[in-house]
Amino acid sequence: MIRRCSEQDFEPIWNIINDGAEAYRGTIPEDRFTTPYMSKEKLRHEIADGVMFWGYQDDAALTGVMGLQHVDDVTLIRHAYVRTENQKQGIGSKLLFHLRQLTSEPVLIGTWADAIWAIRFYESHGFRLVSVADKSRLLEKYWKIPQRQVETSVVLADANWWRLRTG
Repeated sequence: MIRRCSEQDFEPIWNIINDGAEAYRGTIPEDRFTTPYMSKEKLRHEIADGVMFWGYQDDAALTGVMGLQHVDDVTLIRHAYVRTENQKQGIGSKLLFHLRQLTSEPVLIGTWADAIWAIRFYESHGFRLVSVADKSRLLEKYWKIPQRQVETSVVLADANWWRLRTG
């Protein structure tokens, strides 16, 4: 079952993000990987900044989360993670499909450039990598991330963004 997360889900969201982020250890630049990967303060800041989390609930527990954030004229998919023990079961795909149904705006996703598996996942769902020039412009316009993260990330866009871009 997919449902909108509430304040009562804060701890499970935080745990899922930090468990799922272990996949990045040794892949992304060492100066960008921290333990925990996301602090509770950072998660609170993201929620206060408009990231709405949705969760996949299996029986009584959340097993995956994905954030949706409307920024100006686009929707961002943010902080998409599945518990390590529940990966490769289609949970991320179900969450992504559900969140895409919640917006008619172009959808953008940022991820680490070296996280090839994440890029391939989004590409398998119809997203395409934007150019390096567009990536930097988009990350600086729609995300609030450090310059070092801009340098080491990519942006993928859905068909709506590409249609608007090519007019």
